[in-house]
Amino acid sequence: MKKIFCAFVLLNHFFVLSQGQQGSYTYAASQFMALYNGSDYGGIFNLFDGDMKKALPRQKTIDFFTKEVKGKMGDIVEMRFLELRRGAHIFRTDFQRATADILIALNSQNEISGFYISAPKPLGLLILERNSTAMALPFNDQWFVFWGGTTPEQNYHISEVSQQYAYDLLILEDGVSFQGNPNLNESYFAFGKEIIAPCDGRVVKVISGVKDNIPGETNPAQLTGNTIVLETLNNEFILFAHLMENSIVVEEGQDVVQGAVLGQCGNSGNSTEPHLHISLQNAIEMEQSTGARLYFQRILVNGDQKEDHMPVKGDLVRNAN
Repeated sequence: MKKIFCAFVLLNHFFVLSQGQQGSYTYAASQFMALYNGSDYGGIFNLFDGDMKKALPRQKTIDFFTKEVKGKMGDIVEMRFLELRRGAHIFRTDFQRATADILIALNSQNEISGFYISAPKPLGLLILERNSTAMALPFNDQWFVFWGGTTPEQNYHISEVSQQYAYDLLILEDGVSFQGNPNLNESYFAFGKEIIAPCDGRVVKVISGVKDNIPGETNPAQLTGNTIVLETLNNEFILFAHLMENSIVVEEGQDVVQGAVLGQCGNSGNSTEPHLHISLQNAIEMEQSTGARLYFQRILVNGDQKEDHMPVKGDLVRNAN
């Protein structure tokens, strides 16, 4: 099967379903399938609520389904209800050339308020609420939480189930993240900083050899760039993304202890400036995972010591001694 892309998502309007809305989802799925197979992508656009229409205008909707979905996967053969997720319905969907999970969320007027296509998640995976393993921050020095928290305002990752509650972290000095030429990665304070193991574990995935971007540019074809996935002793998986090219010093199958150097912060993959993306997930592969809340055992947050704490956007954090 081809690697399924991450499709459009707008998931800020989830709610608990009433009994009468259950049938609405079945009808919405059948409507979507009929319009999609009939290549009526303007009709799909008409199913969206106002926010969806603003986020994905008609022509972008048409281009997306024409080029990215129909062009790569073909017509839909079958859509089967799989599970509820945060109030939305997940449909395991067989296309002619691939299988994917399609998430549909409806508002109170039964308009589509959330839509997402992803690689099919394995059935039977334990959904993590948070880490049970004690974690330190994966770096020395003080870093800034650019994205982090449990609301869309604090953390734009919330809209993507596999990365919900992920952190993006960088280093600030006098309120800015670089000094000098903004087009050079070396100007950014986070670039080249050591990334360390936040706990004991085993390296289960390494991606290397991805070039660092020129700041302001991205590489969406290699979303996570140079990457490490660490499995904890409690079968949790920690993803470290956007590391510096040729900086990773561990290999798959290697056991590491808390504090061991893993690599260096970089600007590879879908990244506009040097920073660390870290998230907790329930499987090795990000696209097959559900994200979980990542708490840190003993850290300083804006100078105050916190125990078993989840920092949020705007916090300055470092490990407590």
